[in-house]
Amino acid sequence: MSNFLAELIGTMILIILGNGVVAGVLLKDSKGEGGGWIVITLAWGLAVTMAIYAVGSISGAHINPAVTIGLASVGELEWAKVPYYITGQFVGAIIGAAIVWLHYLPHWKRTEDQGAKLACYANTPAIDRTWANLLSEVIGTFVLLLALMFIGANEFSKGLNPLIVGFLIVAIGQSLGGTTGYAINPARDLGPRIAHFLLPIAGKGPSGWKYSWIPVAGPVVGGTYGALFYQAVFKENLSTLFWVFSAVVLSIIILAVLEERKSD
Repeated sequence: MSNFLAELIGTMILIILGNGVVAGVLLKDSKGEGGGWIVITLAWGLAVTMAIYAVGSISGAHINPAVTIGLASVGELEWAKVPYYITGQFVGAIIGAAIVWLHYLPHWKRTEDQGAKLACYANTPAIDRTWANLLSEVIGTFVLLLALMFIGANEFSKGLNPLIVGFLIVAIGQSLGGTTGYAINPARDLGPRIAHFLLPIAGKGPSGWKYSWIPVAGPVVGGTYGALFYQAVFKENLSTLFWVFSAVVLSIIILAVLEERKSD
């Protein structure tokens, strides 16, 4: 199996199980309706775990462009492979989102809340603050890549790594996901958002394109910085890119603080 197909299948599994639990919790007359945030974060962790078990031995199961770009930025993946990985991830995300629509087909019409329908596909912020929302995605994905590096530096019993990564996703969701819904993955947000736009979902509203750049840019910046930070601090391998991304992250922090002051 090629890396492209492995990433497609892995990301498809991720979206079916991850976006599927959101639909199960939010859509009207689902047996899981009202299950809450803890149910969602636990299922997302298990979704990541299952995706890694499925294709981890083939492509490494990045299932996330931020992971792919972050690893490439520190030399752990050839840049020539990046387009194949990312294309597979986005195609898999769109297919997975379409399957979620089919699975919950009778429930879309019964659900009047357009925001809830969009949430089954893409992220929206709890409080709409452009730079603060971007910073949240940067921080969440920074923690993701840094922790993945920690996990990779340790030895676990054979087959245990995917479960550890799943626990990491649960921890990020419960600790940092309350602000933006923790996309921490451009494919996880933009792929299903495209599906939301294209699919004939009963009573759907707008697809939230104004916000859509944040769950893409934030994870790419945060994920790359997390990988570069690990190399710089733990491996004492400073690079020009590390300083560039340090400046970018510092700028986002300053803009978020200034934005919040203006909102008072």
